[in-house]
Amino acid sequence: MDNLDRLQSEFIQNCCFRMDESLRMVKISLEKVSEAQVWQNPNESMNSIGNLILHLCGNMTQYGIASLRNIEDKRERDLEFSTGGGFTKKELLNKLETTVNEVKASIQDVSIERLLEVKSVQGYQFSGIGNSIHVVEHFSYHTGQIAFWVKQLKNEQLGFYDGVDLNQKNQK
Repeated sequence: MDNLDRLQSEFIQNCCFRMDESLRMVKISLEKVSEAQVWQNPNESMNSIGNLILHLCGNMTQYGIASLRNIEDKRERDLEFSTGGGFTKKELLNKLETTVNEVKASIQDVSIERLLEVKSVQGYQFSGIGNSIHVVEHFSYHTGQIAFWVKQLKNEQLGFYDGVDLNQKNQK
């Protein structure tokens, strides 16, 4: 395996790992809240957990599936925020898991040429690498919002790293 292949493989593995980590944290967060709390808005300028999950699915589909696979972008962004219910926690989680798995498959299957090719997505010019990074960081960003909102609702730790010693020093 040459260095370019190793770089591509390492990039893909890390993107998938980070998406799995965010998905794990969203699952833990959803377990802590009621069906009603999933659609509760903290205030007029914020979104419910349900809206954030719908938004993640729309954004990840646009950047991580449609763009990378060069297929039609059918995203209806405004619906992600205007929806006020209609999905259970289980349905939202299934939708998110399905989307994450499809994005991971897209990233794993994408050619090196597409990773380097620049295309317009949502009015921005990104390469496939840029799209992949966007998907990972955007998912992480909204995972943090979901976790914060759940902590606000429940006044308890979420235990994302229970059993892990986070005080370990880096190895040389």
